[in-house]
Amino acid sequence: MRILYTLTIFLSSALLFLIQPMVAKIILPAFGGSPAVWTTSMVFFQAVLLAGYAYAHFSNAKLGPRRQTLLHVPLMALAVVTLPFATHVVGGATGSRTPLFQILGVLASMVGVVFFTVSAGAPILQRWFAATDDPHAHDPYFLYSASNLGSMISLIAYPLLVEPSFRLSEQTRLWSGGYILLVAAMALAAVVVWTRKPAQLEEEASTPSPMPTNRERATWVLLGAVPCSLLLGVTAYLTTNVAPIPLLWVVPLALYLLTFILAFAKKPVTTSSTLARFLPMLMTPLAVVVILESSYPLLPLALFHLVTFFVAAWMCHSRLTESRPAASHLTEFYLWMSVGGVVGGLFNAVVAPLVFTTLIEYPIALVLAAFLRPPRAGIDNSFTSADAAYPVALGFTTFAITAVSKLMNFEPSPSRTMVAIGLPAIACFVAVDRPRRYALSLAAVFAAAFAMHTSSGGAVVYTARSFFGVHRVLEKGKDYYMHELVHGTTTHGMQNMNKRSEPLTYYTRQGPIGQVFGEFHGAKRKEHVAFVGLGVGSVAAYGEPGQDMTFFEIDPVVRSIATNPVYFTFLRDSKANVSIVMGDARLTLAQQPANRFGIIVLDAFSSDAIPVHLLTEDAFRMYLTKLEPHGVIAVHISNRYLSLAPVVSAAAQDLHLAALRDTDDNIPNEELQQGKTPSDWVILAADKNDFQGLNRNLSWQSLEGPGKQKAWTDDFSNILQAFKGGGE
Repeated sequence: MRILYTLTIFLSSALLFLIQPMVAKIILPAFGGSPAVWTTSMVFFQAVLLAGYAYAHFSNAKLGPRRQTLLHVPLMALAVVTLPFATHVVGGATGSRTPLFQILGVLASMVGVVFFTVSAGAPILQRWFAATDDPHAHDPYFLYSASNLGSMISLIAYPLLVEPSFRLSEQTRLWSGGYILLVAAMALAAVVVWTRKPAQLEEEASTPSPMPTNRERATWVLLGAVPCSLLLGVTAYLTTNVAPIPLLWVVPLALYLLTFILAFAKKPVTTSSTLARFLPMLMTPLAVVVILESSYPLLPLALFHLVTFFVAAWMCHSRLTESRPAASHLTEFYLWMSVGGVVGGLFNAVVAPLVFTTLIEYPIALVLAAFLRPPRAGIDNSFTSADAAYPVALGFTTFAITAVSKLMNFEPSPSRTMVAIGLPAIACFVAVDRPRRYALSLAAVFAAAFAMHTSSGGAVVYTARSFFGVHRVLEKGKDYYMHELVHGTTTHGMQNMNKRSEPLTYYTRQGPIGQVFGEFHGAKRKEHVAFVGLGVGSVAAYGEPGQDMTFFEIDPVVRSIATNPVYFTFLRDSKANVSIVMGDARLTLAQQPANRFGIIVLDAFSSDAIPVHLLTEDAFRMYLTKLEPHGVIAVHISNRYLSLAPVVSAAAQDLHLAALRDTDDNIPNEELQQGKTPSDWVILAADKNDFQGLNRNLSWQSLEGPGKQKAWTDDFSNILQAFKGGGE
């Protein structure tokens, strides 16, 4: 019986984690990658998950475990009629407008019922198990470890096995088969509830356990919210500021699930008190690293962030399992824990991008995790005046040190910043035995450092944030004559304010894209040019009088920076007629007249968040309809981690397009210092003669075949194979 329940809850959670990336891939081509799409989808899944936990709790409270089986199993069986769910969405967003209610309607009709029934599985199965005569029925929480193990294996299996091996239509059929198997397993679990002696139910009836207090409920919410917020915070920080590697988000999420497995195991490995004593030894130096915005050495720093996150989440989840109520209140416990997860998720994904200009939610979550540390045995944890005075004094001292450093015009350096922040951090650690004092001290140091913009980097003249991340404008060079737009560690454009007409970074006149515009110049120019991805508008420098240049950009913050002449003047100074169309590029470009553009430049693939739907064969087929006869498509495929040439080559081969590639990576040090960066470009056309003189340019070579790489489509993509070394 225990095996039956363990395997059933394992399957339930595995299906729950498989369905979400599948649905995301299905709706992406129709609705695009705008923030509204992602936040609406996230809110939908979190809301339905919370509804499933609420249904599990209230139906159990009203019916009891036995009669609940008569409701839940038929409900799951009825949901089978909605399977397999659709793999193509009709309609969708148009231009820059995203129909939020249409997205909710599509998600609800597609997977709403099955996601709801599966999401209720974990608490329901544990409650049913508690109603049996199994020796462990009085404490069924160990089944939650099996639930999270299923989630973790599913999380890893999707990008490694499912996505590379099956098309979406095949994935949905496999998922449907898994769901039918789950219904059968749930039915068997229900039969067990009715046929095995309900010893636990009789005991509950004779000696009812006390109801959870409001303080306990609030604690469960907080202990659920902080690890979730910390998960999203460390993921955003790592993929932005340390290592913008595609699929890196899988690692912290897997660790997050592992902490549940360890905390809810039948015999936990350790206690929250032990983890709490160890946590400050990691968190204190990590605070210094975060304040300094350190990004090198890459691997040790990434591991440092992940280990600290792992210990903090494990501690919180251990406190959760140590505070669990009797089995009769199990569903309420999971309901409040789920509320915490929703609160943490919404704070990071919705509130933080609207309220904060930096990734400050990550330090906030670190401070809250420190605040939740249980006190050491024998230590009075009551809040005293010293617990408030000590952090205030520490924050004031940190602020004073950094202020004096700025007034004395000391040149920013890691060593000086280390003194300004390292000493206060040591003072924080002195208060480690009192969790509240230690947490408030960390908060004071963070606040003082951020207030003085303490950093080991260069001069930041502007910072803004959108749902796509934090964007900064830096002043560089001896006299700060270079302006650079960066997103984490990725450069999105640079301008020499003394030579404003010269495009830099990936767009120099000697580089591949400069050669393309040099070829289509003067009498051979293309009257209408489209650019997917704005950056700082560097390519507008190639504009000619009477020429129309249209930029398609999804991020409003990027547009505001690129159009502000205080920071960049490429758009203002361009000789062409420049316009910007906001919204997901695939959707907005699809609204343009057929055969309009002579050149389409695709430049949206240089960071970790590769918009796959812009690189599919279906997308290229649409681009060709917008291309005038003898027009060309230029694709910027520079990427630190992915080899995108085989992906483009596979699409070109299927669409019978001519293709050339120029990899400009042998750049003298002098040119690097002047702002030129290596770049990799591919140009496509219906006929090789459409390339004009580029055919005779020795730097441009025929694009090699895709090898084993299959063309990405709206129905299939494989980012894992595109990692460098795997696709070529």
